Amino acid sequence: MKKILLLFGFLIFAGTANAAMRCGKWVIERGDHETEVLQKCGEPEYMDERIGYRGERLRHPGGSLEIEGFQQVIIHEWIYNFGPRRLKQRLLFEDGILKEINDLDRGY
Repeated sequence: MKKILLLFGFLIFAGTANAAMRCGKWVIERGDHETEVLQKCGEPEYMDERIGYRGERLRHPGGSLEIEGFQQVIIHEWIYNFGPRRLKQRLLFEDGILKEINDLDRGY
């Protein structure tokens, strides 16, 4: 039973979003710019770029008014591998601003 609870707790913790991560003596936080992260952490092991959309759709309950406001955003995904003693970190940037930090599996 103890092993099941431990496994369940690990699964809940794995892949959760963090507010910050450490690169040497520096702390990287959501809201930081890509250039600042590059200066503090160096080049990531993996980089990807894609287009996303952010916005909202408003509808009148009667159905006569419909307003859509969508904006295209550039999403960069970076993965840092800090070695076998730490978890890899996945960073998501929208238009150059860090929005999300996630733990991945153990580094190598």
